[in-house]
Amino acid sequence: MAVGDLGKDSESIAKAAPLLRKAPHHIAKPLRDFKAASHDLSALGALGALMSATDDVREGMETLAEVAEDLVDEWHGEAKLMTDLSEAFDVLDVLLEAAARGKKQG
Repeated sequence: MAVGDLGKDSESIAKAAPLLRKAPHHIAKPLRDFKAASHDLSALGALGALMSATDDVREGMETLAEVAEDLVDEWHGEAKLMTDLSEAFDVLDVLLEAAARGKKQG
């Protein structure tokens, strides 16, 4: 290494030293903000909980929709059963009337 190279390195280091001393001033505010944000991790936790709750609410709504569809299907089934039962009672009524007339005539 030549003496001239050492002079250039020394000069470069001498110029860099004050800049390096100023570097903390440039990062002080971002660092304070970062440290303050670390105390607000509850906000991130709340956001995570909200996202989780969103998934739970979505799942609950889907389940509720399925249950409602099942309930409608059940109501249709019960309505058909009631119609069939009503028709069976009508037929039974006709048969009982016919049996009663048969007894009167017999």
